[in-house]
Amino acid sequence: MVKHQPLQVYERQLCLSCLTGIYGCRWKRYQRSHDDTTKWECLWSFILFCTFSLLLVWFYFWWEAHNDYSEFNWFLYNRSGEWSDGTVPILAATAAGFTYIAFLTILALCHVAVGQQLNLHWLHKIGVTAALLTTVISVISVTQMWGEEWDVVWISLQATGPFLHIGALAAVTALAWLVAGQVARAEKTRFQLMVVLIYLSVLLMLYFIPLSITSPCIMERGSLKAAPTIIGHQGAPMLAPENTLLSFNRALQRNVSGLEADVTISLDGVPFLLRDRTLRRTTNVRRVFPQRQYDDASLFNWTDLSSLNAGQWFLKDDPFWTVQYMSTSERWLLGNQTVCSLEQMLKLAARSNRSALLTLHRPPSNHPHHHDWVNLTLDSVLRSGIPQQQVMWTVDSNREMVRKAAPGLQQTSVQKLPLDTLHHKGISRVLLRYNQASAQDIKLYNENNISLTLYWVNEPWLYSLLWCSGVPSVSSEAPQVLRKVHYPLWLMSPDEYCLIWIFTDLISFAVVLGIFIFQNYHVIRWRMSGMRSYNPEQIMLSAAVRRSSRDVNNMKEKLIFSEVSNGVSSDEPYTENGFNYYTN
Repeated sequence: MVKHQPLQVYERQLCLSCLTGIYGCRWKRYQRSHDDTTKWECLWSFILFCTFSLLLVWFYFWWEAHNDYSEFNWFLYNRSGEWSDGTVPILAATAAGFTYIAFLTILALCHVAVGQQLNLHWLHKIGVTAALLTTVISVISVTQMWGEEWDVVWISLQATGPFLHIGALAAVTALAWLVAGQVARAEKTRFQLMVVLIYLSVLLMLYFIPLSITSPCIMERGSLKAAPTIIGHQGAPMLAPENTLLSFNRALQRNVSGLEADVTISLDGVPFLLRDRTLRRTTNVRRVFPQRQYDDASLFNWTDLSSLNAGQWFLKDDPFWTVQYMSTSERWLLGNQTVCSLEQMLKLAARSNRSALLTLHRPPSNHPHHHDWVNLTLDSVLRSGIPQQQVMWTVDSNREMVRKAAPGLQQTSVQKLPLDTLHHKGISRVLLRYNQASAQDIKLYNENNISLTLYWVNEPWLYSLLWCSGVPSVSSEAPQVLRKVHYPLWLMSPDEYCLIWIFTDLISFAVVLGIFIFQNYHVIRWRMSGMRSYNPEQIMLSAAVRRSSRDVNNMKEKLIFSEVSNGVSSDEPYTENGFNYYTN
């Protein structure tokens, strides 16, 4: 006969209570269960995993899109008419949502690890649904408005792919502990086989995925070409107001090879520098000419343009979060800039022996210089005294006439045209967005003496990637950042990469094999030893002794009853329902 005497010692299991309480609001011991998770909760677990995966991709997209935050904000300005840093709320919401969903995913995996039934609380289900719908709507909106930016994901994988592979392999290897535990606890052989096959399929895919990873930075060090020259787009717009003389001077101080500017024609035929259609964002036109603030900038004469302040907006909006690091004297200098003419910029480039890349905007149809805008710009170039071979001319309109009037200009195309067409038009340079030129295009242009310039390259990882690809020059809004990159961020030979790949796979395989053997050691030993008389209850008890659960306690009680019936007594206490017991 067995007598139970409670010792009145309660095991609180605080970690388990917090785990089930935060995930499913099951703080009490009687609320927890080791039963199989219901199909409904399995569906919610799948939705949680899908939300986590989607948010992971979304978060990675915005992390790598940092190169183009300025372009995104300018795009929003053209749509709304008001300047604001639209990336801040997006990044804040993405970081908060990803942290929340990642936390729930970790809690779900911990439930699986300790054998607890998954039961997501209804408030969390609302949160997961909101995060999923918000992310889906955001992805669709960005795809419709800024679809070409998704190319940054595939381009960035050439720089991060080898390291993401190692991280993913480490994560899946760590999951082996969970998978092996599930296999050890499972009673159905079919379920065990299914879990093992799915896990091994994912693992093998990761083992061999480096076969599909390509990167220009996986090359022999002796094949690395000279670093791409840097052209300051609008000068150095992170350090001074864009398209001002101060901005161009700041760029020249960073030793850029050239200056890039957007050219517009004034009402009285003076080419000046402005990127926007109106003057609202970069000048004080709202205060000086409030009735004309929405007019096209080309409908102002040069006298009116010269009277506008082109620097105060930079101090007020701080578009690149750099004003706070500037001294009082620097801020005074920034706040007293004026609209810059094309001739002023070209004279500055000529004195510094730097090239000039010009992007021209045609005036509207009601403008008096709608038809002779090319001639006016060309006249300004010739009057500035800059050598013709230092000017890159991008306008297709009247290109033949320009070639005859100024044969020394570097004819530049902003479209990816066939080589025959480029040679026929006398084009020696091509200006493309960085996502428009593949590795094959870069190689083809280099082999045919076509100089390629890619815009806008602001991040060191992208600059390093293009450096390894053999790109001769880039246009950048951050020349002060790229000038600090004296060597590609990473560079390894194919043999070195292959060695890292094989070594990582071998370590992962050894760890996974060790985990499976350790988790299933007692069952494997019983099956290999042929000990048919070994008590199956003892096998299950030994396999599960590392976890504290109601099932383990029941098995202990069964084993004690078995020992008592065989004439064996025990004075050792055991635990059931939060109390310690002993038998005598």
